[in-house]
Amino acid sequence: MPAGINEVAGVKRDDVHKQVKQLIHDMVNINDTTGEFLMTLENGRVIDTKGWEDWEWTHGIGLYGIWKYYELKGDPADLKVIEDWFKNRFEEGHKGKNINTMAALLTLAYVYEKTGNSTYLPWLDSWAEWAYYDLPRTKYGGMQHITYLDVNDQQLWDDTLMMTVLPLAKIGLVLGRPHYVEEAKKQFLIHLQYLFDPCSGLFFHGWTFHDGGHNFARARWARGNSWLTIAIPEFIELLNLSGDDSLRSHLVNTLDAQCAALVPLQAESGLWRTLLDVAEEEGSYVEASATAGFAYGILKAQRKRYIGKEYEAVVVKAVKAVLDNISPGGELLNTSFGTAMGHNLQHYKDIPRTSMPYGQAMAMMALVEFLRVFV
Repeated sequence: MPAGINEVAGVKRDDVHKQVKQLIHDMVNINDTTGEFLMTLENGRVIDTKGWEDWEWTHGIGLYGIWKYYELKGDPADLKVIEDWFKNRFEEGHKGKNINTMAALLTLAYVYEKTGNSTYLPWLDSWAEWAYYDLPRTKYGGMQHITYLDVNDQQLWDDTLMMTVLPLAKIGLVLGRPHYVEEAKKQFLIHLQYLFDPCSGLFFHGWTFHDGGHNFARARWARGNSWLTIAIPEFIELLNLSGDDSLRSHLVNTLDAQCAALVPLQAESGLWRTLLDVAEEEGSYVEASATAGFAYGILKAQRKRYIGKEYEAVVVKAVKAVLDNISPGGELLNTSFGTAMGHNLQHYKDIPRTSMPYGQAMAMMALVEFLRVFV
């Protein structure tokens, strides 16, 4: 992908910056006008998973998307959006530690590293200690995917690596606690062991150790797969794993197998379907947030030379599809709502599509990584 000054593969640099800014503006102004996407907890507390002023994984990924753009541009206004979110949430108090709420701590660790704001330290310490010592584990020590609503006993999910394992590793590096980093390595290995499908090259959404052990609906769900496409290159870079490191080799080989499997499954539009290997005619709609996640991970893995350039045409097509799915108002269209574990494939087909902070952020991440070709 030869770099040009203002345009690459028919995509203009200024247009991409404009779209990223629109994505951020729309994300922090999303409202659940019907209440359809509110989550009511057993204690009566309500979580707004869609609007910006609450604390769930949806917001954690949203923060990380803004952070990625801040890393590239250094605009103090973007950093202020992040800092204001944390200030407001800390004043309100969190509503519970779980796999998903931990996602916000990844960005917090980066912001602490940048600003040295000492008020962040108690939060980084408390949440990382919880993840290391108190977060329930499955058989063989995997992080059990507990959420606001469910303990998901003995379950491993794709999402966990992005939502909790990456934050734990980053905090371990920032606070000088190598045992956190070693735990993160262990979690990558156990999740790959039980979730990667060597026959397809893709990942199943989840695994349970109950009932003899199985992968639920054996769903090769797009956004779940995209968490791995994002998390693997992020983790290798974060730990600065050397070329002869055996963990790096295992992660890269797994990522390469996934990328190769994705190529024939990409739709003509450039998007991937929510169930990757199920046809649209069978109800598996095209899904833009996962497509953005794939684009980000592949672009980054290529830039870091973890994988080769053979996926270049595929990833350019995906980036253009992401751009095509941003509305004039800055909303990433065709974004599926948060998706619990499915016991049948119909579950995934029935998930509604709506604007969500993570969709906005995943699009930002893909576009920000694409902007690096202009550098």
